[in-house]
Amino acid sequence: MNQLKYTNSVYHTVPEKISLFARTFPELSLYGRFINIVIKASAKAKHHKYKDDDWCASSMGCLSALEKVGVNVEISGIHHMEQLDGPCVIIGNHMSLLEAIVLPTIVQPIRKVTYIVKQSLLDYPVFGHVMRSRDPIAVSRTSPRQDLTAVMDGGIKRLERGVSIIAFPQTSRMHGFDPSQFSTIGVKLAQKANVPILPLALKTDAWGNGKYLKDFGKIDPAKRVYFAFDKPIRVKGRGAEEHKAIIKFITKKLAEWKTDSLG
Repeated sequence: MNQLKYTNSVYHTVPEKISLFARTFPELSLYGRFINIVIKASAKAKHHKYKDDDWCASSMGCLSALEKVGVNVEISGIHHMEQLDGPCVIIGNHMSLLEAIVLPTIVQPIRKVTYIVKQSLLDYPVFGHVMRSRDPIAVSRTSPRQDLTAVMDGGIKRLERGVSIIAFPQTSRMHGFDPSQFSTIGVKLAQKANVPILPLALKTDAWGNGKYLKDFGKIDPAKRVYFAFDKPIRVKGRGAEEHKAIIKFITKKLAEWKTDSLG
């Protein structure tokens, strides 16, 4: 399984010449490659032949497609994940489709992983085959009680098998960050399963949310993409302090990255 190359626990996009077509039409260039990757992955998944290595390769292909249109990516704190001796719950903010398709190539080579996802994603044509092959935890977003049960039961079963869980506990994707919309469901899962939380802050607004099709928006290569992992947290008590610590980390990193972009 291919793994990204890190220097001192940090990955940076290696600068390369961007084609005239990609510079002029970044959306056409990126989405053409992305759709091709998804179609090939779906064909394998439909016949139950889409494995962990395939998922990682598809994700790597999507990252490469982003970089080929001029998007620069920085990933830091990967040593925090490498030092874990078992599965964890990765809890982060959610901005765009970008993190959902790039995180597998970051996490999967180190920790077998799956997502908590909306049930509707499993019903998508083509893409649904890929998602179902990853054995995700599906939630409805319409019944909080049922969703909590699904996450607790399904999450514990997967964590006991050594599968880490990625959770984006927001009501919806947003380019800002509103702590009031950031639920404690991931913290509750980590507490009940007695596994550590790995906080994740990300900035992926280079991939815009579309006006008519949310997953297909404007691509802005001028905006750097960031992923940052913090040190693992063990939940003590009811998890309120741990929840605050995750929010503090995300807020801090977003402020730093905003300053970097202005500078």
